[in-house]
Order: sequence, then C-alpha cells, then structure tokens
Amino acid sequence: MKQQQEILAGWSVVWWLFKVFGLPITIPWLVYHFFNIMKEKRKKAALHGKVVMITGASSGLGEALAHVFYDLGCRIILVARRKEELERVKNVLMNTYQTVPTYPPIILPLDLANVNDLKDEVSKAVMVHGRIDILINNAGISHRGEVVNTNIDVDIRVMMTNYFSSIALSKIVLPFMIKQQSGHIVGISSVQGRIALPYRSAYGASKHALQAWYDTARAELADSNVKFTVVNPGYIKTSLSLNALMADGQAYGLMDKTTESGYQADYVAQCILKSILHQQKEITVAPLAPKAAIILRTLFPSLFFWIMQRRARKLDKDK
Repeated sequence: MKQQQEILAGWSVVWWLFKVFGLPITIPWLVYHFFNIMKEKRKKAALHGKVVMITGASSGLGEALAHVFYDLGCRIILVARRKEELERVKNVLMNTYQTVPTYPPIILPLDLANVNDLKDEVSKAVMVHGRIDILINNAGISHRGEVVNTNIDVDIRVMMTNYFSSIALSKIVLPFMIKQQSGHIVGISSVQGRIALPYRSAYGASKHALQAWYDTARAELADSNVKFTVVNPGYIKTSLSLNALMADGQAYGLMDKTTESGYQADYVAQCILKSILHQQKEITVAPLAPKAAIILRTLFPSLFFWIMQRRARKLDKDK
C-alpha cells in the first residue's frame, strides 16, 4: 500500500513539474530520478552474499527485515529467544525466496538480556561465514506506567533489553568489523529516543541512552570504516504494546490504537534498507506531527514541556 502511494506521489510530482515548469525542468528531473533508481539497484546488488545479523527476528519488524535481506541474497543470522519461531521464520524464508546460491539462515536462540552469556554463542555464529557485515539491533520491549509506581526492576529490565543487550552485541561484532575495515551497525531506536512521552519513562530512557551511545561510537570509529545508523520509527503495527511491561512488571496485553494504526512493518523495513544503502547516520520514520515535536523540543523546549504536561493530565483522566 505504501509503495503504491509512493509511486502515485512520484507521478504527481512529475505532472506538477510539467504543468508549472514544462519540459526544460521535467526532463532533467526525470533523468536524475532514473539515475538514482539505477544507483540504488546497484547498491542492492552489492548486498548479495553480505552477512546480516538481525535481533528480534522472530516476529514484527525483525521478521520483516529478515524477508528484505534474505530476498536480496544476504547470508542472515536470526537472533531471538523463541527457537520455534525462529525455525518458522527460517522455513518461510526458504520456501518463499529462491536465491542463487542459497544460504540457509542461521538461527541463534538467545536471551539477549543475559549479556554475559552472549560472546561465545555470537562469535561462533559469526565465524560460520567468517565475517559480519551488518548488525541490526532490533530486539526491544516497551513500558506503560507512572514514574512513581513503576518498580525499579521494570526500569532495569527495559534498560537491559533495549540498551545494554544492544551495546553488548555491538561490542562483540565490532572487533570483526574493525579487522575487516568495513561494517554497518543499525540501532532501532524510536521517536521516543528523541522526545519523552508521559507513562513511557523506562522505554524513553532506554532509547535516549541508545541514541547517545551510537552518536559517540560513530564519532570514535569514523576512521575504521564502520558505519552507524540510528532509526527512529513512530508507531509500527507490531505486538510491541501487547508485550509492554506495566508498572508491576506484568504484560500490558492490549493493542494501543496508535500501534494498531501505525506503519506496516514491511514498509519500515524498506526504509531501514534504504538508510543502509545510503549510509545515513539517522532517519526518522514517522508522520509530520512527531517530526515537528522533535524540532519543537529543540527550538522551543518550554512550549514542548507545556504540551507534554497537558498530554499527561489527559492520559491520567482517561485511565
């Protein structure tokens, strides 16, 4: 659906250019657009055979990313806690796409929150192909609850899953990338990594921390040819809100209306692919309002704080 909308929007631009500026402007624009398409196709072809590790690959955005990269002929390593779901994703991929040569996905059942147990298993998986080209840190968990009532154990668990597991995994693969003088690490953050929302304190804090770590790592490793991309999605139609932790640590168990009406996971996966192809440092995949809120937080913080106070009061009354 999103791809159809993009195609229609593209033709609308062409027609607008033709009506306003005529052929002298429209034809150069079409030529430029054509060369961009061809350039992107070449970049996609260059991904064939690359080793891509995806966390949280058993469902949602992680599963959508597995489809995108396996279809391009990448050698993928799927990481998640649920072995049976990883097996399902692997079988679907192999039965859906005919790639030549065929690289059966490697599945790696791991609880990423156990950061001290990751190194041996991850290193062995990477050594199957002898290298690691792209790591996508997608695994995560959300939170719903008031600051004063949220158990500290919930804060720790969310931070462990969203932040510490991500950087622990990155630190394991970085030596491989530095040695081969190439690599790309992608962190799936959130709009809430840029602006904090009421009743999401643990989630927002973990994503803010992730943003800071990536910005620092990008600067320090600029000369090693390792690239870092932070992806800030808005709401995605996945099970994130269903599995979110409440203040007492229990599962939220509800599909938020905002999540239900969010972007399709396959659309966001395609946006992430483009960010990798173009080596973008950061992208925000969200409607206009969240993007405007990020700008507002930067330029007019007092106004942003006032709006968030009103939002918190409204949410409190609606409970």
